[in-house]
Amino acid sequence: MDLPGRHGAEINAALELSPLPSGVDWDGSIAYLDRDGVLNYGKSDYINSVAELKVIEGAGRAVGELRRAGFRICVVTNQSPIGRGLWDDVLLSSIHEELMKRLLNEDVDAEIDLILYSPFVPWSVSYIRKPRPGMLEIGRQILSSDGNGNTVAKLILADEYALSRPSEGLRSCIVGDRPADISAGLAHGVRIFCVNEREGLPSVTGRILDSSDRGDNY
Repeated sequence: MDLPGRHGAEINAALELSPLPSGVDWDGSIAYLDRDGVLNYGKSDYINSVAELKVIEGAGRAVGELRRAGFRICVVTNQSPIGRGLWDDVLLSSIHEELMKRLLNEDVDAEIDLILYSPFVPWSVSYIRKPRPGMLEIGRQILSSDGNGNTVAKLILADEYALSRPSEGLRSCIVGDRPADISAGLAHGVRIFCVNEREGLPSVTGRILDSSDRGDNY
């Protein structure tokens, strides 16, 4: 079974969740965020180094607003350069470390709870590469674990996940700039917010926080 990579840990390692700001209780809501075009500007030939990373202005404040409103933040990003042999997980980790640092520099509450990435190439048709929903399913299971340092014993996908899926927060959503993000969100059954790649997350934060906004229709 294909599994995504996870920043800073093995995929089923214990996840120590920081408290949400101001003691807000978590109601199960997750904001699944694509990376390029949502938090930072993308490039046609990939973000290949920390030097190429340019964070979208206001992305840190947007993440902070979501966490203050009770959302957990799960980045789900396709990273086929790993599968193509262009670079490795170590380089990707350095990019993600810098991204998290810059978000926190803009807003002290802009903490990313979990980063998952698919190293697989498009022609692999992997279930954990968007437009398929595998990364969202894995993210839900990890974030729904007890948060007390216990290992996630078994991760399930597809039909098995559908039969015993953890309860999805009613406000949960995916934010992306490409059809693959939209398809993954539709398959996972969450609200969908499609953004312009030059505007990113800040352009839809208000809509996400409006519980009556059911997202974009496709």
